[in-house]
Amino acid sequence: MSQFRVGIGNDIHRLVEGRKLILGGVEIPYDRGLLGHSDGDSLTHAITDALLGAASLGDIGSHFSDKDPRWAGADSFVFLRHVRGLLEERGFEIANIDATILAERPKMAPHIPAMKARLAEAMEIEQSQINIKAKTNEGLDAIGCGDAIGAQAVALIAVADSIPAKLSVDEELEMIEEMILEFDKREVS
Repeated sequence: MSQFRVGIGNDIHRLVEGRKLILGGVEIPYDRGLLGHSDGDSLTHAITDALLGAASLGDIGSHFSDKDPRWAGADSFVFLRHVRGLLEERGFEIANIDATILAERPKMAPHIPAMKARLAEAMEIEQSQINIKAKTNEGLDAIGCGDAIGAQAVALIAVADSIPAKLSVDEELEMIEEMILEFDKREVS
């Protein structure tokens, strides 16, 4: 079995009046929000699905059915934290996440740092392990018309002991020097 596994997630929700707009766990000021059984956080849903896919654990609907009243209006971070726990139980760590928000408006760039911070905290990873981009659909389809917001995500997970320990620059240099010395000793013999 490979030490690394990859998963892809995709989610889209319609924008409607009377709902808060929440993406990546951040409430964004806007006159409409995402319609969904839970809070409709399409970014968090896409990331959750990508993690589940990487671990071959199905999809978000198989764990948190939209037919189950327990999840009505639920904070999507409940789903994300649960999936992080499932990965941990199976010996996986999150290597990195790359995600794209698809929205014509509102502008997402000012909110991305807060999203990264919230998502990294929920997944218990460093902010450097998550990247979030925002794109428009150039006026095309429901997203481009401003009627929906979607998200796509790719997750890379690894068997926990296959991720190299994080070393300082000095420790890395010392390790390299030791490897060179060992190599030189072998060449002389």
